[in-house]
Amino acid sequence: MQSPDASPLFESKLSGLELVHRGKVRDNYAIGDGRLLIVATDRLSAFDVVMPDPIPGKGRVLTTISNFWFGRTQRVVSNHLTGEPLSRYVGNPRELAMLEGRAVIVERLTPLPVEAVVRGYLAGSGWKDYQERGMIGGIRLPPGLVQASRLPEPIFTPATKAPAGAHDENISYDQMVKIIGASAAARIRELSLKLYAHGVEHALANGIIIADTKFEFGLDHKNRVVLMDEVMTPDSSRFWPVDSYQEGASPPSFDKQYVRDYLESLGWDKKPPAPTLPPDVIRLTALKYREAQHRLLA
Repeated sequence: MQSPDASPLFESKLSGLELVHRGKVRDNYAIGDGRLLIVATDRLSAFDVVMPDPIPGKGRVLTTISNFWFGRTQRVVSNHLTGEPLSRYVGNPRELAMLEGRAVIVERLTPLPVEAVVRGYLAGSGWKDYQERGMIGGIRLPPGLVQASRLPEPIFTPATKAPAGAHDENISYDQMVKIIGASAAARIRELSLKLYAHGVEHALANGIIIADTKFEFGLDHKNRVVLMDEVMTPDSSRFWPVDSYQEGASPPSFDKQYVRDYLESLGWDKKPPAPTLPPDVIRLTALKYREAQHRLLA
């Protein structure tokens, strides 16, 4: 990963390639033969709003961790990586240097319009839903749980996939079936729980609790479900250190929870425009992301 004082990349610009989508974090460019070049920038979103200040090196951390998990989970499910070198499609040396470690060539899929969320612990919006209704996504949970409680078993709780500036919403499995169909819903639930179990085992051995995570899937040209986007990163997961975990409070984390906690302290209404982040928040967030990478890939 870049050092925290290296120049961050807020927005990519590539000559000769068509920008087809600029998301909360990633910039997608069309290339030939049904492929995309995906750039993980250093943008950070919190509460589904993009912050005005990037986190130096963050995109490289996300790419490195995702590629690690893509490699480890190929026996569970196919993923969108093609393994092609960037130099096949990018000839400008300056642009290649900018993309190093933060861009991949992938198969162009039809994204499924739901997020596949798996929760092993009670946190975030799941904790709020439990406090209000005693359930998450239509799944009834035992009474008496507290913040950060470990659940009796991991649960699959899908969510809507909101555009930039809008908020994701937890939905029931039955609602997911109505959106993408019974067959795809069943396959995604099965795969998500398997992927989470695989990740939890490896992470625990390296001092990290994966409290929850979200996966994204798409359909290929043969209508097969394929894993895409990112996998068990500090952006898509809650990473807690094993050695300081305890129930009853929000544990320290190796993810963007530090930014969320800062924003909550401001009384911000969680609507654009987002407030600027102080230098210390940016620096410590970059260090937390780097620590997650170091532990997971040790």
